[in-house]
Amino acid sequence: MNIQSQFPTVSPMLPYAEHRIDVGDGHVLYVEEVGRPEGVPAVFLHGGPGGGIQPTQRTLFDPAVFRGILFDQRGAGRNESPDRYHANTTAHLVADIELIRTRLGIERWIVVGGSWGATLGLAYAEAHPERVTGLLLRAVFLGTREELNWAFLDGPARFRPELLEDFLSFLTPEERRDPLPAYWRRILDRRPEVHAPAAQRWHDYERVLSVIQPASQRLSPVVSPTSLPRSPFIEAHYFANDCFLRPDQLIADAARLRGIPGKIVQGRYDLLCPPATSARLADAWPAARIAVVERAGHSMSEPGITEAMRTGLAELAAPFRRQAAE
Repeated sequence: MNIQSQFPTVSPMLPYAEHRIDVGDGHVLYVEEVGRPEGVPAVFLHGGPGGGIQPTQRTLFDPAVFRGILFDQRGAGRNESPDRYHANTTAHLVADIELIRTRLGIERWIVVGGSWGATLGLAYAEAHPERVTGLLLRAVFLGTREELNWAFLDGPARFRPELLEDFLSFLTPEERRDPLPAYWRRILDRRPEVHAPAAQRWHDYERVLSVIQPASQRLSPVVSPTSLPRSPFIEAHYFANDCFLRPDQLIADAARLRGIPGKIVQGRYDLLCPPATSARLADAWPAARIAVVERAGHSMSEPGITEAMRTGLAELAAPFRRQAAE
């Protein structure tokens, strides 16, 4: 581990420490800490997969209470590697979380994640339940093909049919028979002229579906990618491989969450990760409680979502704050 910098917190928006941690396989991860070193430990898992961490996500952690750990997963954000797809599976990411915990000298921590971050948080908690003091999940995604079909095809067909038509119009008639794998094949193609426009269109489509009131209701017929986002590439890699999970693995292993308190924040009108999925998880995990945010969609930026996450996080931290005060 190479510690790049370590300095007192000047603002809750700035990390007090930044690290580069070599996790092997050619991957070196960017890790940052916010809040206070003596605070309640909590790790944040970003979405995507491949989304990378954003400065606004630091604001979840009250700097008077938390020691927040945020990091870019393999192939995402500030990370560089010779091959972003090599040794990049859910099992590798779970092992990375555990390595970060041990390198930072943390015994147990709260795990926070939304969308793909919720998927990864569940996989980690089920693999290492003894290391998790609580789970805060937003927009639960269980990593199944059924959910992807709903998010990108069936849901839009019912609620945004004109947007779906824009999405499908990019493909050939043959590809439209099975459009999601067709997009993934294009995005994973090594030729820029093939993957660049497909990745940009996938990214734009997903962004529109993430909020209730997008800036544009349609996809531009002209695709001119300039600075390509990373997330479509890592998403295609994971989604084409069923998120590197056994069929319905996270529900099948939910019994391992027994005794771990959980808070689930769910947007009422989330098209990508609808409330039914959170309800299904809560049925398999009785310690979880769902907070539905009305008039909100999928994104963490939707009205009320961040506030509900802060509330849930404070509730999970309360027992540890009481212990520290005694």
